[in-house]
Amino acid sequence: MRRVPALLALLAGLTSALGFAPLQWWPVTLTAFALWLWLVHRAPTLKAALWRSWLFGVAHFTIGNNWIQHAFDFQDRMPPALGYVAVVGLALYLAIYPMLAGGIAWKLGRRGDRPDLNFVLIAGAAWIATEYLRAIVFTGYAWNPIGVIWVPTPLRALAAYTGTYALSGLTVVASALLLLPRPKVRAGVIVALALLMLVPGQTAPTPPATATTPRVRVIQPNFPQEVVRSEGYDQRLLDKQIELSSAPGRAPRLIVWPEGTVNFYLEDGYPFEWYQQSPALLRARIASTLGPGDAALVGGTALFFGANGQVSDAGNSVFAITPDTRIVGRYDKAHLVPGGEYLPMRSILQPLGLSRLVMGDIDFRPGPGPATLTLPGFGPIGMQICYEIIFSGQVVDRAHRPALLFNPSNDAWFGRWGPPQHLAQARLRAAEEGLPILRSTPTGISAVIDATGGLVASIPMGQAGAIEVPIPAPRAPTLFARVGNWMALLAIVLLCGVAIAIRRRTR
Repeated sequence: MRRVPALLALLAGLTSALGFAPLQWWPVTLTAFALWLWLVHRAPTLKAALWRSWLFGVAHFTIGNNWIQHAFDFQDRMPPALGYVAVVGLALYLAIYPMLAGGIAWKLGRRGDRPDLNFVLIAGAAWIATEYLRAIVFTGYAWNPIGVIWVPTPLRALAAYTGTYALSGLTVVASALLLLPRPKVRAGVIVALALLMLVPGQTAPTPPATATTPRVRVIQPNFPQEVVRSEGYDQRLLDKQIELSSAPGRAPRLIVWPEGTVNFYLEDGYPFEWYQQSPALLRARIASTLGPGDAALVGGTALFFGANGQVSDAGNSVFAITPDTRIVGRYDKAHLVPGGEYLPMRSILQPLGLSRLVMGDIDFRPGPGPATLTLPGFGPIGMQICYEIIFSGQVVDRAHRPALLFNPSNDAWFGRWGPPQHLAQARLRAAEEGLPILRSTPTGISAVIDATGGLVASIPMGQAGAIEVPIPAPRAPTLFARVGNWMALLAIVLLCGVAIAIRRRTR
């Protein structure tokens, strides 16, 4: 019988991840969280509550992060089977955070034989605190916060007020309310959630467009990771993106290409031996697709040289190119992926046979953080490359608020589950900040997202194509855009304050 709670905790964890994209079975996630919290409340000791919560977390993160394994399929230096070890190993660590949340709920919220409102509120506060810690400790891993399950529903709009982590805490509260011994409360929660399934998520009204309204053209060349090492890949990829960029029209166009898909160096001034073709001619080819009022944002690599003249680091960069072939701005990715863009503890891990997932021996150098580039005709544009978009409250230079965010990415590494999960998190950032987001990826899912997190247009995975639509308008700064993740702390204080008041009143 002692094994039953452990097996139920694993079952709850496995099913709790089904609310994330691509499945988006969010009612299953709520039910699974309710089961986990019931197991926590029923635990006879703190040790048992911690154990059950850790098992829940291991299963939850193993399923939610299964796409990581696919990245190892493209490695010559490490066997693909190591990907399964990586997924489970990461889950063993990430499970610490639900374990802490469960332990706090048991220690501070549990009173009597049945869950009560005090337990519900403390559980929600504990989840906010631990999910936020997960997003910042050891550079942070903020993938799949629980609040992202609401992206397909109208509750996505709450993120503009609460932010992601407080929204996740309220989600846990909604799950825990199902445990209360009050049939009317349970019925009310179930009816409200059922109604959510029938109502589409909010989208921003589309302003009327004229022949001269600025437009964005999002490029998806559909070159999968399997062909990266094939002969002539770099040139064929460049040619395809130039082809998809099309000829200019009457309206100014912002052309956006995916992360890292210009594999020739664009900047002048490097030693001659680093160039496979002239950077001036390369920029001229890109600029040939641009009209007088157009601009291009393209993903490539910058090089940094040491005092000895040798390359010291590289930058995962976006270059802004104008019709006169000039580079008028560059953004370098700041939040790099450990093990992907740089190898932490290289002196230890490299002798063990471990290497970076991204090809090349030169580590990337982090940029200074969120930045806004101003392009004539298009205004201020914020940049967030790939993984950076998942970090709530860290995507905008608040001193220079942009009118939109550009999020180039390369999701070709991440199987069938990673790309839709990445898109869902970008949509949640748009709703939080009240800013449209442009996503361009090599194989999908590329999209134009409006300032409420609604999809204006998208290109499915595995298809080459381009989106050309009027650039969505930003909203006024949301409450979260003004306050940031202080909203998470405020939510913790409010939930704990109400729990303390309830406890004192019932004494």
